[in-house]
Parts: sequence; C-alpha cells; structure tokens
Amino acid sequence: MVKIEAVIQPSKLDNAREALKNVGIDGLTVSEVRGHGRQKGHKEVYRGREYNVDLLHKLKLEMVVPSARQEEVIHALVEAVRTGAIGDGKIFVSQVEEAIRIRDDSRGEAAL
Repeated sequence: MVKIEAVIQPSKLDNAREALKNVGIDGLTVSEVRGHGRQKGHKEVYRGREYNVDLLHKLKLEMVVPSARQEEVIHALVEAVRTGAIGDGKIFVSQVEEAIRIRDDSRGEAAL
C-alpha cells in the first residue's frame, strides 16, 4: 500500500475529486494548508499599502491506495489539476506498512 499526498490549488479540488471517483478511489482526506515552493508568494495591495503574501493557500489531499494502483491514481490526479503554471502543486508517495479499520479490525488492503 502507498500513501499519496497531493498539494494542489484550492480551485482544482472538484476536478481532483471527480478524477479520483472515476478511477474508483472513494477514501480521501482534505486539509487546508499554507506554503510556497518556487512560486514564492506574490504582492498584494491593501488600503494603499503593498505587502508580500509569502504563504499561499493550498489544499492537501491524502489517500492510501493499493500499490498496484499507484500510477493510475497519480496519472488521474495530474491530469485533473494541471494548468501548466507555477503553483500547480506537488505529489508525494510513501509506503504504508499497515492499515487497520477500527470498526471491524480489518487489516491491510481490506481496510481501505
């Protein structure tokens, strides 16, 4: 099993959810996060004063999927959220040793 974490633009959430649904991924956690990468923020003007916004609003999607489906899920996410501009986001993949469904003690891929 692998955990896929995707940091994306907030405006792309619906696209990402639809793409995941289309490939049969139902379990998803969404968190509001702030950060920056190469985008480095931007300048805004408020009441006539200019200031830097260096931590940008993003969403982090997290899901655990069977290892065999890793590339399929990543491809669906990339196609759904890519605009080609700086700030589209990142995807991180890590190994998951165990998953346990609390309700009935199912383990491994059966718990997903």
